[in-house]
Amino acid sequence: MRHALVGLIMMLAAPLTATASAPPPAARNAAVVLLGEVHDNPAHHQTQAEWVADLRPAALVFEMLTPQQAAAATPTTRRDAEALEQALDWANSGWPAFSLYFPIFAAAPTAKIYGAAVPRAQARAALVQGVADSFGPKAEIYGLTQALPPAQQQQRETMQALSHCNALPAEMLPGMVDVQRLRDAVLARATLQALDETAGLVVVITGNGHARNDWGVPAYLLRLRPDLTVFALGQSEDGQIEGRFDLVLDAPPVPRDDPCAAFAKD
Repeated sequence: MRHALVGLIMMLAAPLTATASAPPPAARNAAVVLLGEVHDNPAHHQTQAEWVADLRPAALVFEMLTPQQAAAATPTTRRDAEALEQALDWANSGWPAFSLYFPIFAAAPTAKIYGAAVPRAQARAALVQGVADSFGPKAEIYGLTQALPPAQQQQRETMQALSHCNALPAEMLPGMVDVQRLRDAVLARATLQALDETAGLVVVITGNGHARNDWGVPAYLLRLRPDLTVFALGQSEDGQIEGRFDLVLDAPPVPRDDPCAAFAKD
């Protein structure tokens, strides 16, 4: 589930220290707050936990959890990191270490947990049957039956090519874009469900690509509910991030192997 961010990076704001900023008034007054991340960056998760503790949301929506996993995050299992990790079967999830995410759960012990993951098998099936059919009812009002503007489609295909080290056949790129749209829409649907069921602040924990205002989850939320107040936090590394956000906080990158090394020729 980790995606290499290769190229197509824009400087959006002067970097801020990732742990130095409390939620601004615009976040405190929002109905939905999206907290972006680079999935394996501990500083990003620390910021998320601090913001969650400060905001005290009624609900937390996780990109990383299916609805079935979210149901396993009971008040009993949430008291203990090891118990919750086992209940969520995190070891087989493909996400970075659970120790990065547990402080977010712990920061809102009474918040209702929602899962919005699209499992890999469902994502693969969507490439065959189409994302609208995979999403199900209301796909049309979420915009999944409509083509993207040509310029955005091309930009997003280029991003998919770069993030997969230019190793994908060109004919696969439109499908990869469609799956990303599906993931955004599923996250938005879970967020609206959480909002309706709890009638309180909803915080969404997700990657920067889904949190971006221009075409990520916020765009879907506002498509369905134009009067909704949404705040999107992006978290960059060394000031580099792609997309538009209401606020960008910065942190140093973590050491990583070259994600494209496996594709390098001798």
